[in-house]
Amino acid sequence: MVRIGTECGLAEGKRAEKLIGESRSPLWVRRKVPSTAKSQRFCPQNGRPPAGGPIPSIRDVATTEDRPGVEPGTDEWRRELYEAAPERQGELFSTISGLENEPLYTPDTVEIDYDRELGYPGVYPFTRGVYPSMYRGRLWTMRQFAGFGTAEETNERFRYLLDHGQTGLSTAFDMPTLMGYDSDHPRSLGEVGREGVAIDSLADVETLFEGIPLAEVSTSMTINAPAAMLLAFYACVGEQQGVSPADLRGTIQTDILKEYIAQKEWIFPPEPSMRLVTDMVEFCAREMPKWHPISISGYHIREAGSNAIQELAFTLADGFAYVDAAIERGLDIDDFAPRLSFFFNAHVDFFEEIAKYRAARRIWARELRERYGAKNPRSWLMRFHTQTAGVSLTAQQPEVNIVRTALEAMAAVLGGTQSLHTNSFDEALALPTEDAVRIALRTQQVIAHETGAVNTIDPLGGSYYLEDLTNRLEAEAYDYFARIEKLGGVIPAIKENFFQREIADASFRYQHEVEQKQRIIVGVNRYELEDEPEVEILRIDPTLEGKQIERVKALRGRRDSAAVEASLARLKRAADDEADNLMPPLVEAAKEYVTLGEMCDALREVWGVWTETPVF
Repeated sequence: MVRIGTECGLAEGKRAEKLIGESRSPLWVRRKVPSTAKSQRFCPQNGRPPAGGPIPSIRDVATTEDRPGVEPGTDEWRRELYEAAPERQGELFSTISGLENEPLYTPDTVEIDYDRELGYPGVYPFTRGVYPSMYRGRLWTMRQFAGFGTAEETNERFRYLLDHGQTGLSTAFDMPTLMGYDSDHPRSLGEVGREGVAIDSLADVETLFEGIPLAEVSTSMTINAPAAMLLAFYACVGEQQGVSPADLRGTIQTDILKEYIAQKEWIFPPEPSMRLVTDMVEFCAREMPKWHPISISGYHIREAGSNAIQELAFTLADGFAYVDAAIERGLDIDDFAPRLSFFFNAHVDFFEEIAKYRAARRIWARELRERYGAKNPRSWLMRFHTQTAGVSLTAQQPEVNIVRTALEAMAAVLGGTQSLHTNSFDEALALPTEDAVRIALRTQQVIAHETGAVNTIDPLGGSYYLEDLTNRLEAEAYDYFARIEKLGGVIPAIKENFFQREIADASFRYQHEVEQKQRIIVGVNRYELEDEPEVEILRIDPTLEGKQIERVKALRGRRDSAAVEASLARLKRAADDEADNLMPPLVEAAKEYVTLGEMCDALREVWGVWTETPVF
């Protein structure tokens, strides 16, 4: 290691300082001078030009052709050193969203307005985090997504996760439940309990949370078109446990707009669906103040093939649409905005994902404060759940997914998430086994307790690259907002298939890059294995479907049929009257053990169903 003196009149052969492997200010720095004067190099010790001889060039002080010892100017560094060595060919250096990356970011290329763009954690615009202490005060909630078979099997998995250190519950539902059909409906054949838990009535939710004190845990439920029915079931179980609705904590997804955009699990047309969402927002603001009635979801938009820019922009546009609907209903922004939450994807493009979360917080805070006039600072906070990217998991060499998931989880943590689900390595093949789920949970625990990532708040804040990327993502999102507004808003844009086409184009571009090997997927288009060992996967017992069908049939045989019919009649009358909030009649129907499918059928009868125009 070569060290030189600190005096600026240096002996020959000691022109500059280079401490390999150490971070230290360069000896020669460029000082800004008036535009009429020529910029020159000065010694930081005495502020004067170096004594004697010509000023050393950047090449003079470089230790190798591609490693400068000083940084007198980014342009000079690039011209004299970087461009002297060829770049790797074939692979892209852009982000997955297609944003070009410079080889180096410096103060010459990135201007950072600390107070306006960054600020402090817990302080507007919340770029650096929504809480002052972040993870030094409290770790994120470790919330693993779980659900399969009947309520009994999922209850057992919930207990397993809680016993292994999980701090919140997250419920996955099967396809019939998500689409508003009971398990004995002809369309449910072969799908009951396959990709989530089968829920037909309040009786199933009672079993699902048996032995789990709802006063002590927060619960997330990933369901959208029939979300109001599940919220009613959950409130009833809480009441049975002696927990007031006002004390229940958790989140229900309810984000119907992203269903039309990406996931396609809708039932009703957009307008009555938005009415039902707003009914839930109004009901929770009055009756369940600790509950998040919507988790505005970019996750499924990303899983459908969008890029990070689209995930950011489309998710926030949906959020603004929900705010507009609630205000139009007559709700005060500060009565409901603090309980809106978000759900983002954590993809494998590490820095782009972190920048995405930071840009999202800043945009939401600005729009809620400036556009909507929210006065309560809690209304400005974007609190979000993150799940690692299912679409990044590969069926080939599935153990490598553990690495992908760990990096994605770290991006979510460094991006300031409030809760996190880490995917299991076998989920490209099937629902996860208990062993795979435990590894996924341990991944979060290692990040929390072993890596040091939680020891300081927003440790990457101020990075020239990260701040520039955050700014660019923010600008791209605003460009999308303008395009959506020009189409008349989110619902008209859905009907024009705007979102669907944008996602399809992004998905096509990414797949083309993978097929051309411009983006390398380890084990897929490089580093393949010819003979891969089989991985043990979770197999759902096919007899569980019959068990669930018998369960719902038995329920219908023992309940009060007259009370059921009266509840359904009231629900239909409320659905036909725009002035009525549908949550009270749904809660009443739940208590009478009206099934989810029966409630949805009643609303189908009044509102009809939605059919999408295909995009080609």
